[in-house]
Formats: sequence, C-alpha cells, structure tokens
Amino acid sequence: MTNILILGGTTEASALAAAAAQRGLRATLSYAGRTERPRAQPVPLRIGGFGGVEGLTRYLRLEGVTHLVDATHPFAATMSRHAAEAARLADIGHVMLTRPQWEAGEGDRWSHVPDIAGAVAALAGRRQRVMLALGRMHVDAFTAQPQHHYLLRFIDRPDVPPALPRHHLLVDRGPFAVESEVALIRAHEVELVVAKNAGGEGARAKLDAARELDIPVLMIDRPPLPDVRVTHSVADVLYWLAHSAQRGV
Repeated sequence: MTNILILGGTTEASALAAAAAQRGLRATLSYAGRTERPRAQPVPLRIGGFGGVEGLTRYLRLEGVTHLVDATHPFAATMSRHAAEAARLADIGHVMLTRPQWEAGEGDRWSHVPDIAGAVAALAGRRQRVMLALGRMHVDAFTAQPQHHYLLRFIDRPDVPPALPRHHLLVDRGPFAVESEVALIRAHEVELVVAKNAGGEGARAKLDAARELDIPVLMIDRPPLPDVRVTHSVADVLYWLAHSAQRGV
C-alpha cells in the first residue's frame, strides 16, 4: 500500500496533501516547525526535525513509507540533501516538487549574489531603505550592515525583536497583490529590495512592484539541487505515484 511522506511548509506541499486526500491516498505532511500557526491540512501532520539523514532514514523504515516527496522551500538545501540520501538508504521512491525559479524580464533591475553572505556584502556602502524580503531566518546576518533602515515582514511575530538597529517589522501572511506591494514600497520609501529566488506566484508581487517603481532588486540565487527527479507540478507527482506503485517501486 502506498504510504507517502511529504516534506512540506510550502504551497505546493499543501496542494499535494489536498490532492492525496481527495484520492484516498495515505499521506503524512511534515513541517520543520518554524511556523507557529500552520494551516489546517486534510492529512496527518508531523511537526519537527528528524535528526539528520540517520533520523529520517529510521523514520521512513519504521513508518513503512513507500514514497518520499520533498516539497520543502527551494532554499532548504540541507533538508533536500538529507531527503535524497535517506530515500536512497531506505530504498524508496523519491521526487522533489519545487517551483520554477523567477527570471528577470524587461524592465527588471536585478543583480545577483550566490547566497546570504553575498547579499550582506553587497549592502556595504551608503545608507539605504531596504526591503529585506527573506523571512526571519537570516535577518540577523544583516546586522553586519547596520547603516540601513530595513523593512521586514514575518508570518509570525518573533519572541525576540530582530537585532537590526533600524527596522520596521510587519507581521502578515501572503499572497500579496502587486497594488498593495507598490503602496507598501512607496509608504516606506524603499530604495532596494533583497529577495531569495523562491519562485512561485504567491511571493512574486514584490518583484513586479519593484519593476513598476523602477527599484533595483538584489536577488539571492538558489542553492544547487541534489541529483534527483524534479517536477514543478502536483499532477506530475500524482502520475509518478500511480505508476511507481504499479511497478512496485
């Protein structure tokens, strides 16, 4: 019997969980636990880490998981590497469900850096008003550039305020409309948007707003993916599940 573990926290993971439930497939959705108020899901939830490759492999074996779907954030590189290795060790089917990355178009003013450290280094120089569209995980790294005023937006209010000496914090959950992002950027007089290339439609509005306002974007490129099967479609995952189950994979 098919038993799916979905590594989630993304819109794609929730969509796959809903599709699996509609088809009567046995599935569990796993969250890393960083969001305080995860959305209700139609399948059982597991919240928390596994304890590295060894812990995830043990879980897959003990729970009789037959298919592992890595639908984590495109920047969850460590988890994706662990998932690929654990699936190999447990000898089960494995696929990565991820969003196509964003591409710059006409009118976009993007510059690229390879990682968070590169983004911090790129902010050396004169004081600016910066929209730091990264969530809360990496914000403290930007204390190395304290001259800027940062606009932050988190899903949950943090227990401890961000360490940045000059910042304004918004607590809100997307998706956001381009019009509201334009209004936000104007209201806070943002001069630069810093974003990770997460892809997807839900978070793209800030980039469209930046293009409309002729504001530069510092884009943090994605980390390299493990060498695994990758798809951008829930339908493709369902097809893979059906056909791999028929073959006994």
